[in-house]
Amino acid sequence: MRDPDRPRLPDPRMIPVTQSFGWFDPNRPAPTRPAEPTSDADAFVRPFVVTAGRTTPLLDGLRIETLVQAPPAALSAPLRFEQRTVVVLCQHPHSIAEIGTALRVPVGVAKVIVSDLVTAGQVTVRDAPELSTAAIERIRDLVRAL
Repeated sequence: MRDPDRPRLPDPRMIPVTQSFGWFDPNRPAPTRPAEPTSDADAFVRPFVVTAGRTTPLLDGLRIETLVQAPPAALSAPLRFEQRTVVVLCQHPHSIAEIGTALRVPVGVAKVIVSDLVTAGQVTVRDAPELSTAAIERIRDLVRAL
């Protein structure tokens, strides 16, 4: 989960070393703490910002029930915002649907984030075990009882 006391941008890790700093000067003192958001709308980040405008994951075949797990070594990797949250969350296996819920983003955005992490070698994915016919029938019966 993102620390609300830290501003979301700028993040010096996002600026390549070879690029001029422009508006960001690393020698300038850090800005004072920004005002707290007055509502959830003020803290909302558009999904296309999180995925850099991409809507298609780099890795095909990710389903909402695909399980994601990160090794402990991935915690020390230089990751950005949502990616770090996924790595911390996935120290124990979680599905992509659970990751989307934890990040408060649509499942499609969670797929893009997870596929980026898989491509970078920070997490591994595996398909969830198939449900037996008895389990599917039990789920059906429970839904009907609602």
